Amino acid sequence: MMARPAMPTLSEATRVWARIALLSFGGPAGQIAVMHRVLVEERRWLGEARFLHALNFCMLLPGPEAQQLATYIGWLMHGVRGALIAGGLFILPGLLAIMGLSWVYAIWGQVGWVAALFFGLKAAVLAIVVQAVLRLGRRALTTPALRGIAAGAFVGIFALGVPFPLIVALAALIGFLGARAGLTGFRAGGGHGAGTGPALRDADSVLGPDLTLPPAARRAALRAGLAALVLWLLPVVMLVWLVPGSVFAGIARYFAGLAVMSFGGAYAVLAWVAQDAVGSFGWLHPGEMLDGLGMAETTPGPLIMVLQFVGFMAAFREAGWAAPLLAGSLGGLLATWVTFAPCFAWILLGAPYMERLRESRALAGALAAVTAAVAGVILNLALWFALHVIWAEVWIWQAGPVRLSLPVLTSINPWAAILAALALLAVFRLRLGMATVLAGAAALGLGLHLAGLVA
Repeated sequence: MMARPAMPTLSEATRVWARIALLSFGGPAGQIAVMHRVLVEERRWLGEARFLHALNFCMLLPGPEAQQLATYIGWLMHGVRGALIAGGLFILPGLLAIMGLSWVYAIWGQVGWVAALFFGLKAAVLAIVVQAVLRLGRRALTTPALRGIAAGAFVGIFALGVPFPLIVALAALIGFLGARAGLTGFRAGGGHGAGTGPALRDADSVLGPDLTLPPAARRAALRAGLAALVLWLLPVVMLVWLVPGSVFAGIARYFAGLAVMSFGGAYAVLAWVAQDAVGSFGWLHPGEMLDGLGMAETTPGPLIMVLQFVGFMAAFREAGWAAPLLAGSLGGLLATWVTFAPCFAWILLGAPYMERLRESRALAGALAAVTAAVAGVILNLALWFALHVIWAEVWIWQAGPVRLSLPVLTSINPWAAILAALALLAVFRLRLGMATVLAGAAALGLGLHLAGLVA
């Protein structure tokens, strides 16, 4: 038996959380792998079973599960202060990086070499989203019932225009009822997975095998969770009340709704954002959504941080201020606040009851069904990206309730198609890492510009 390590101080834990935040590239799977390596294998703060237990709890919640996992472990270690430090530091590097890149994009985005870099990034992002579809499908679509839900979700959002929240709600209801009825087709999948090394026993970890939290810690978590809910909704209510027709009120309302329904990670959320922020509100052009995802893919932190870029560009264009960069910055910060503040509320309100939630088969079935629906939604996102990366124009074919976006074949961009094919080859055949694929695609885009082949 290993000797159990001593409980780290809050300052020691803060340094570890800062290190994890700076290393958190590559989407939720990569971020969870980093946390597993540092917290379980290196620091031995918690054992394998408790880590997976916490991950499953976070996957039941809306929002980025990696950031919520950090928040929850921070709470286990050092209470509410630990939760705020761990969750806040997980967001901070990405917030600063995306804000800086948003300024660069707004000021110089139309400059040839900058546009060429993003031209290349779009091809890489398309390949990465296709990879996300296949990974999620292999993990989540393990039964005919779940595959049927995924197919229905894809048809609903791609051909019928069913809103993403309705798809999530219907899937959750079907999974809940199916699991409650004892149907084996609605068993939950295995999550993102953790590490591949030998499992650390809970008994050999800092937290030990039988973690008993005092009632005071539970009461403090509930109070902090309620405070987070109030602080989350306060700017939304104030903006809608004081300036109801402004772009800031629109950002607050839209992202507040998104925060409640953002199951399935950033790729699924982007499908909803692409449907509304691009199509309905006109805040961004289709290619700009890809540019924003390219920023989020190449910076640390949750991929859902791309929503800060959406909020920035919306306010930058629509606020009508004499200082559009200031308006954009406030719009980006507002989108970030409205997106992440409820994540702290969900964790702190739910943490004292985690065991009861995790043991519910009906809730696990609902999660499995939602995850399956998300696979179909991300497939729609991949097709949407492909249409707008490879072709310059699309047209709408409609017959009754069916409405399809189809490419104008003669508008194909051959260089975009070639870059996308090379990115897919790099991801699936050569199995190159995300950073390598993104950097290589951006370099190729710049090279095409310097050669005079793309504007």
